[in-house]
Formats: sequence, structure tokens, C-alpha cells
Amino acid sequence: MPEHKADHSHIEQGTHEQMMMHQMMNNSHHMMHHEHLVRTIQDCEATCEHMTTHLKHRQDVHARVVQLQLLRDCADICGLTAKYIARNSVFAKGAANLCAYICEMCGRECARFPDMESQNCARVCLHCAQQCRMFTMM
Repeated sequence: MPEHKADHSHIEQGTHEQMMMHQMMNNSHHMMHHEHLVRTIQDCEATCEHMTTHLKHRQDVHARVVQLQLLRDCADICGLTAKYIARNSVFAKGAANLCAYICEMCGRECARFPDMESQNCARVCLHCAQQCRMFTMM
């Protein structure tokens, strides 16, 4: 007489689906919780991109080589960090830590220049750095 084994695959499948649904709901909650942070980082990225374009048309562009390099690095790390946080990547906090460091460096460099655009960029970058640091400590 053949041994009868109960087919529990539908139960296992249901449990797996429940776990996936729970994880998706947690991710959705996580994304809503960090939506403001993602917007802050994206705003910093856009500000740095705009500032890069603005500086290229200034007569003193040769005196701002370091500022331009930091603005480009800042915009790039902000774009990546916002994506990692939005999708709840395991690398989100590491990216945010690096983002905070680069934003701080960029903000300090921008603060050295008296023009209104650089001063505004400095504020945006330093605020982003502060928000990223807070996220890394959560």
C-alpha cells in the first residue's frame, strides 16, 4: 500500500505570500515614513545641478573648480541615496552616511562664496547633510 503524504504545498505557498505581503506593507510604511527625507535629498540634488550650470556661466568659474567638483559629486550621491532610501535598500544607511559627508563638504565650500546662489546652495546642502545623519542614527 503506498504511503499517503499530505500535500501541504498550498499552505506553504500561502505562508510565503503572507510574508511577502507583510514585507511589502512594511516597505510601503517605510517609504511613507521617509518620504520627506527623500524629497529633501532630491531637492539638494536639483539645487546642486542648477548651481553647476549657473557657475559655468560666471566669469570667476576658474576660481570655483573645487566648488564645481563638489557640486557634481553632491548631486550624484544625492540621486543614488534618494533611490536607495525610497526602495528601502540594505545600503540606504551607508549611502546616507556618505551623502551626509559629501553634502557637508559641498555646503562648506559653497558657504565660502558671498553670492546669493552659493549661500542658498550651502543652506540646502547642510540641511540635507543634517537630515541624512539623523537617518543613519535611526
